Amino acid sequence: MGGLIDATRVTGAAWPGVVAEADFAVLPVGAFEWHGPHLPLGTDLLLAEGFARAWAETSGAPRGVLYPAVAYTAVPGQTRPWPGTIGVRPEVALSYLCDVLEGIVAAGFVRVLVVNGHDANMSIVRAAMEWVSGRRRCSLLLANWFQLITPEETTELFGALPSRGHGGAYETSGVLGFAPDAVDLAAARDLPPRPKLPTPSPYVLVESRPTPWEGWSGHVSLVADGAGPRVRELGERRLRELVDAWLAAPLPDAPGTDPHPVTGEADG
Repeated sequence: MGGLIDATRVTGAAWPGVVAEADFAVLPVGAFEWHGPHLPLGTDLLLAEGFARAWAETSGAPRGVLYPAVAYTAVPGQTRPWPGTIGVRPEVALSYLCDVLEGIVAAGFVRVLVVNGHDANMSIVRAAMEWVSGRRRCSLLLANWFQLITPEETTELFGALPSRGHGGAYETSGVLGFAPDAVDLAAARDLPPRPKLPTPSPYVLVESRPTPWEGWSGHVSLVADGAGPRVRELGERRLRELVDAWLAAPLPDAPGTDPHPVTGEADG
């Protein structure tokens, strides 16, 4: 039988058997952060936990153990001053995630799926994964809910105007898919995001306080009836496809202890 087992409800006596029968562990990672007047402070947690649970409810899902979500982590300077936001220093968040992930692997899980709901976690979670995977044999998969649906698909859903901003139509619809009672669409006006730089080259731009910006940005008015369930359904399907492919792939070898391993015959 597949699906997720809630780790918080497993007794100490039952724990070894649960670990032995599971295919992997799941760790949702979010944040407690302002997303505008229309979205809850737990937006990133609702999305991380929502997708972590929802895909596993599909028919024939593999067996996993769901760990409690990481609720507090680093947040950008642009949202830290806004009401209710709780930010953790990046170095603290990184150390914390290193310990959490290593603890999960040490419990007996060779595979760990991290479902992320907070974009600022991406580099921190990856750094923690790199550290743990260099110490223990494991396969660690990071899935960011925001990237489960492509920009082309969000354009089909919401139109040509930008919809993927912080607290924008895409994220708002994601929350509507899991917790519609936590969203107040009437509380927010449209706040068009700052235009992107006129270059096709990929880049990362971090600024103290972009204009326009009120701790969020986007065209909330683009959210239409049915967008929430559609975003949820698409994201669930993509995450299930990703997990199935991951579980079908071979596991890695254990990390070596030699910092300069010999991989072939010496030149001569």
